[in-house]
Amino acid sequence: MSDLYKSGMSFTPVEASGLAETVINKCTELGLTIATAESTTGGLVGHLLVSIPGASKVFIGGITAYHGRPKINLLDIDRETLLDAGSVSHETAIKMAEGSLKRLDVDISVSESGIASATGNPERPGGLYALSLVRKSGTARSELLLFPGDRTETMYSACGTLFEWILEELGS
Repeated sequence: MSDLYKSGMSFTPVEASGLAETVINKCTELGLTIATAESTTGGLVGHLLVSIPGASKVFIGGITAYHGRPKINLLDIDRETLLDAGSVSHETAIKMAEGSLKRLDVDISVSESGIASATGNPERPGGLYALSLVRKSGTARSELLLFPGDRTETMYSACGTLFEWILEELGS
């Protein structure tokens, strides 16, 4: 495995959904709002959140930017960042989260950009995701993680990881 990323933990759809419920409940309790910026998961993080009753109190929305164009036009990422760092990078993931934080005016934003399917490139394997969490208060977290499994399994694992990060950030 590359020194650039580490192994991520697997989450099933049921586990990810349970964490989404805990996130909604905790953010409701604390009066915090959240948003997402998603690429590879195609809106799955937001879907899991809005599947929880009461989500409208805290989930403001998400921006699904699968292609580079919406990353630039909707999330305000510099074209040079995408070209130099790549779409699956700390730089891009942080900029995505910062873009949705600003555009949707929330307290917390999470983002992901990844490679869901095998590529044949050992340095850019399927299951590699760049995840990020930013807060209005300025704190940020970003990691490159390699999740095991097929395309759908890695998507749920990325979601579950982001939900765990939110809960860790909120002291849960």
